[in-house]
Amino acid sequence: MENKAIAKTFKLYSQLMELFNENPFRTKAIASASFKIDKLPFPAASATIDQLSTLPGIGKSTAERIMSILESGSFPELDNLIAQTPPGVMAMLTIKGLGPKKIRSIWKDLGIESIGELLYACNENRLMEAKGFGLKTQEEIRKSIEFSNANQGLFLYAKVEKIAATLLGSLVSYFPDQQHTFTGEIRRKCEIIASVDILTTCSISEIRSFLEETPAYIVEEYQDTVVQLTDELGVRYRIQSTSEERFAIDLLLTTGSEIHIKELQTIQANLPAFSSEEAIYKALGLSYIEPELREGSGEVNWAKHGELPKLITYADLKGTLHNHSTYSDGVHSLEQMAMYCKDELGLSYFGICDHSKTAVYASGLPIERVKEQWMEIDRLNDKLAPFRIFSGIESDILSDGSLDYPDDILAKFDFVVASIHSNLRMDEEKATQRLITAIENPYTTILGHPTGRLLLSRPGYPIDYKKVIDACAANRVVIEINANPLRLDLDWRWQRYALEKGVLLSINPDAHRTEGLTDMQYGVYVARKGGLSPERCLNAFSLEEIEQYFAEKKR
Repeated sequence: MENKAIAKTFKLYSQLMELFNENPFRTKAIASASFKIDKLPFPAASATIDQLSTLPGIGKSTAERIMSILESGSFPELDNLIAQTPPGVMAMLTIKGLGPKKIRSIWKDLGIESIGELLYACNENRLMEAKGFGLKTQEEIRKSIEFSNANQGLFLYAKVEKIAATLLGSLVSYFPDQQHTFTGEIRRKCEIIASVDILTTCSISEIRSFLEETPAYIVEEYQDTVVQLTDELGVRYRIQSTSEERFAIDLLLTTGSEIHIKELQTIQANLPAFSSEEAIYKALGLSYIEPELREGSGEVNWAKHGELPKLITYADLKGTLHNHSTYSDGVHSLEQMAMYCKDELGLSYFGICDHSKTAVYASGLPIERVKEQWMEIDRLNDKLAPFRIFSGIESDILSDGSLDYPDDILAKFDFVVASIHSNLRMDEEKATQRLITAIENPYTTILGHPTGRLLLSRPGYPIDYKKVIDACAANRVVIEINANPLRLDLDWRWQRYALEKGVLLSINPDAHRTEGLTDMQYGVYVARKGGLSPERCLNAFSLEEIEQYFAEKKR
């Protein structure tokens, strides 16, 4: 084992000592020993314990720990601290600019135990509530986490979309007479992207010339018809060259998932090279299948029998539900959020769902504050009519499945979003029953982010999807498609089952600032993948329709 690896183990021990607020002098001594071990002029592995013990700044106890590391890779004191530290908190130690003291505050004061939860807290502007954090620090931590995620080679669609558009736009400007388009995962609007695929009629030599004049990209490999490259963020790109004659068929072949293409080839092994994708599908006896649906999840059978849904678009949305304001942990006021919806987005209604009283970490609303908000909503509705603000709440689902306000308060909201925010380490049976109990509460209108997942960071608690969805169908509870790009929960793979059972879905931004309201676009993308049509989406209802829906639900 090299000195650097031994020093790294001691550094981890000093970090954990600081995390657990152990004696600062001993902590500093361990950190100093880590530095000295790294700078030793000889391999520690070849030295005896007596030789190491005599070195300045090492001593007998440190020498013994070095021997233990050489034998087993660790030592008892370190193992003890590791055992007390959640894996997600351990992972935070790798985030640049985030030291043990700040991590202790994040862990102990905010109850955050994973990098995914930390990123979500940064996006919700909640990290500033912890001692020692400001807006600048919060932003630096957010960027550091995103950079770390990038190094894993996977990206959220929302993070890739704009930078990928820059490369495609440059190609279009450089070669205006050629054809260029996204294909693959990014064209299917997959929630997680491994590479950005572009199809072009440019030759490889033309692409080479273009890239030589575009220094922002690093070419990894040239092949006969493909160029692979990365950008400074680590995003991988794959540019494929084709001819004008084969553009449509190659676009179809590179867009669809492997299963989708195999299902097409069972109809006709050699797919015809017509001038458009529409013509190819027609030649196979199929209706045109939108790119988002091409996942091999039954869409080919729908197309055979003329059962493809008319997919929802962003323009179909008439309002937005499940949003936060400065009443809880939002950045903008209730009025600012509502005005942005009315004036900038051209929507007809806005649903406010600040956090409920149990969510102390998010400045959840005690009953007195709820009543204050109701008064402001009445005042703003008079001012903004015919635009309407609906009074809602994101009520925490407690461990036993109950909601955290008494019935007489829940009854006065226009609608209630019931969500789990605590005690996420449940087995499937407990998590499922907890959700079903909340769904059976007569005041629950919408089930919020059903699994609590954070993409690339936290898988979410396990649930029996069919039982939960069946309960929503039986109790006329809407299921949320949380449009925050970190969540996109309910997963599109289960949206189809929900629609089969007659459950309404709602594309909710879970916005904590005005800019977050436009996240509904990402919700639309995954809703289209799930086969959602406008008539099955709650916030595609007109103002009159949703007023009637809420009134009937309350009755």
